[in-house]
Amino acid sequence: MTTLVPYLTVHDAAAAIAFYGTAFGAQETGERDEGDGRIGFVELRIGATAFYLSDEFHDYGAYAPATLGHSTAAMVLGVDDVDAVYAAAVAAGATADREPSDQGDEKRGWLVDPFGHRWAIHSSTR
Repeated sequence: MTTLVPYLTVHDAAAAIAFYGTAFGAQETGERDEGDGRIGFVELRIGATAFYLSDEFHDYGAYAPATLGHSTAAMVLGVDDVDAVYAAAVAAGATADREPSDQGDEKRGWLVDPFGHRWAIHSSTR
């Protein structure tokens, strides 16, 4: 089996852990503190899906969107209730990009989290 796990870099991993927990119900399953106040690795889970997170480590080429001035990728989060999850994320501090709308056989909305990462919140309408 092959698995792909996104690894996000942010400018404040501790704040990102709190945001993803509040906005998307993410649960932390393990963390590695580098001893200098930065988080080198944390695994978060939203449902059955894991993603990793760290603070910036320029020595290793790990730059956050805030440093680069843009995000280089987007996350797509499949949920049962797009409107509720989208509203919770915005209430937790995300910036609305495109409000949820029906798009054929799915409903989708786009937002940017407080750390500069783009998220599509979607569900199938079939």
